[in-house]
Formats: sequence, structure tokens, C-alpha cells
Amino acid sequence: MNKISHGMLLFLLLIFPDHGFGADKAAGEIRYQESCVSCHGQAGKGAASYPKVSGNEIAYTTAKLKSYREGIKQGPNSSLMIMMAKPLTDEEIDNLAAYLEDATYEVQ
Repeated sequence: MNKISHGMLLFLLLIFPDHGFGADKAAGEIRYQESCVSCHGQAGKGAASYPKVSGNEIAYTTAKLKSYREGIKQGPNSSLMIMMAKPLTDEEIDNLAAYLEDATYEVQ
């Protein structure tokens, strides 16, 4: 796929989101704790050289994760993200995106 096609895919996903409505935020949080927290920190707020991933629209996060799952490089940590996204199902991606949209954490 060329850059124009990737841009069009992202645009269409943002304009016509058909996912996330039945997503399970609790399941997304559980999956996040299993696979993402060690790099992206609590509630996706970022850690060290890994970016903040919370607070984005569901369609944006979904499109990014699906692109990584397809092996599309999108930045300096692409190799790691591609490896982490490969096993994710569409449902897991939807759940993660729903959780991360407004993820918060409690200080203990």
C-alpha cells in the first residue's frame, strides 16, 4: 500500500467509524495491563521514550493499531509496535481504543 492509500484508509476510518460502539472498556483495560502498560505507563499517559496513547478518539487509535498489525511502520518504535499489534484481534483493538479514549488511573 502506498502513502496515499494509507492516508485514505485513515481518513475513511475517522469519517465513518463503524467500531467501538460495542467495545468493552473493562476488557480493554485488562488487555492494556497485559501488553501495553510496561511501555506506555499507567492509563496510557506515556513513560520514558514511549508516547502518551490515551485521550485520542477511538477511530484514531483503532486505525493506528490496525496499521501496525498490518506491518506498516509509523515511527521510531514501529518494529516493537508491529510485534505487539500482530496478535491483536479486531475486538481487542476496539476494546483497547475504547479504554484509552478516556483512560484514567487512581493513585494508590
